[in-house]
Amino acid sequence: MYFSTNKEKGRTSLGIAIAYFSMNGCTVSIPLNDTQDYDLIVEKDGKLETIQVKSTDCKTKYGVYQVALKSCGGTKGQTYKTVIDTKVDKLFIATKELEIYIIPICEIKNKSTLNLCNKYDIYKKKFK
Repeated sequence: MYFSTNKEKGRTSLGIAIAYFSMNGCTVSIPLNDTQDYDLIVEKDGKLETIQVKSTDCKTKYGVYQVALKSCGGTKGQTYKTVIDTKVDKLFIATKELEIYIIPICEIKNKSTLNLCNKYDIYKKKFK
């Protein structure tokens, strides 16, 4: 998967998340705007969960994918929130090689970045 811009990366990963949850029996709802912390709401068996979608094509010097957990913006590019400061239920991550991770927010302790090392393998999903 190749991303030419961050906006394209965001749209692509959102599409992958929608496809993944739909293919796995979830009803997927998309918010009307982008002022909330979550990107999707998924429902399965009567249970609703909020999902923030991230993607990465960045690897550490050790060959491990790294995903940014903070959101930056404004004229100075300052951080205005991090994933663990939100009230979302889960973080959906798609890598350049279409590896998918769905990690409960309560399992994330980092504020800036997350390295998708072996400890997160239990959250790795098959795209089926």
